[in-house]
Amino acid sequence: MNNALESLNRLREGNLRYINNERAPDALDYQSQRDDLLEGQEPFAIILGCSDSRVPAEIVFDQGLGDLFVIRVAGNVVAPSQVASVEFAAEKFGVQLVVVMGHTNCGAISATLDQLRLPLKDRSENLHAIVDRIRPSVETLLETDLVNKPDELLTAATRSNIRACVAHLQHGSKLLEQLILQKGLVIVGAQYNLESGKVEFFDDLSGAGE
Repeated sequence: MNNALESLNRLREGNLRYINNERAPDALDYQSQRDDLLEGQEPFAIILGCSDSRVPAEIVFDQGLGDLFVIRVAGNVVAPSQVASVEFAAEKFGVQLVVVMGHTNCGAISATLDQLRLPLKDRSENLHAIVDRIRPSVETLLETDLVNKPDELLTAATRSNIRACVAHLQHGSKLLEQLILQKGLVIVGAQYNLESGKVEFFDDLSGAGE
């Protein structure tokens, strides 16, 4: 199993191929991949990403079947089911890298900011599950000068939400805390740029796996 830094470099290399409109030589050999995976899977990274249809992790990182364990939910929020999914993959398959990947112009973040500006009586009950998860990381931004700069506010809120989700995974699960301390599990944040296709990773893993 790759250590966290090796896995991160593999993702970076795949994203560079994607940006350059290239594909790995065996990326489209689905029949062979399916046959090889009949007995099980060995994903090298866990991706907790947004459900946005423009951000499919396997394509963005130019990976094939069985390479990534992908969890997608609007706003890449961390609820108990997402924590459990990360725990399962990290423990079951020995994955050492978890990436929480948000993206620019995220509709879930925009919707949260919009809802928080409304009076309580006018807020959507159906959006509570998402808004309540995102609110703690963005609410204080509405008390700053960014409230008059919508583009900058959205950018700051998106990045704040990603970092909050990373922190939640790092400190909100005893199992993941143990894997971090004992098995070298690393959890990082990242942001996908819809315009350029580039994934920006927030954390330096130069010392990971040493």
